[in-house]
Amino acid sequence: MRKFFKINTTQNDDNNGGNIFWITMSDLLLGLAVVFISLFIFAITGFSQNAMRQKQAQIDVSSKINNELQAINVEADVDKMTGDLKIPAIELFELNSYVLTPDGKKLLDKIAPVYINSIFADEELNEQIENIIVEGHTDSQMFAGINSKEEQFLRNMELSTKRANAVAEYMFKTSYDKKYSEKFRSKLAVEGKSFNEPVIINGKEDFAKSRRVELKLKVKKWDVSTALGLDRN
Repeated sequence: MRKFFKINTTQNDDNNGGNIFWITMSDLLLGLAVVFISLFIFAITGFSQNAMRQKQAQIDVSSKINNELQAINVEADVDKMTGDLKIPAIELFELNSYVLTPDGKKLLDKIAPVYINSIFADEELNEQIENIIVEGHTDSQMFAGINSKEEQFLRNMELSTKRANAVAEYMFKTSYDKKYSEKFRSKLAVEGKSFNEPVIINGKEDFAKSRRVELKLKVKKWDVSTALGLDRN
């Protein structure tokens, strides 16, 4: 039988050559450690570069959205870092209603095309987007005749979800560039938040500002597994 390694049994052998098996294993472990460290450095570097490019793309698109809305005389609350856009509910709906008013539709006719076209025209950001979320919010004031906090929450959850859905549905009817329809449809998500995320000013809830619909960009999360490609199916 062929021997693959030699086990030394004398002190002289230990001093002269050592155990070949353990030397081989040490080399193997050292090699694996070098590979692991190299992959880790690559992953961290890739993560940092992609995260920076992703954030810069968001900032660029945010600026574009804000500038184009100002050019058509639409004052909108656009987050300069993320591109998230807030629309006061009072500009879209009657109180306690989820039916868009005529003025609300006119506002979306202006906002939606700018928002959708700006996002999907930017290839750098386009590849980084996981979802475009239409998010409805209410304030925490009690409805008449409802005393339970749980029932109040659920009533507001229904209202906020229906309002978000009404905005999302109408966005498809606006004059955005229809070549983006499939991409927009595949990325679109609708959420209702009830009164879970109120707008607090000077320690108190601002009821008017809390009632809103937000258009939000959810970008892909970059971490080590993403950089290494381990999150792919």
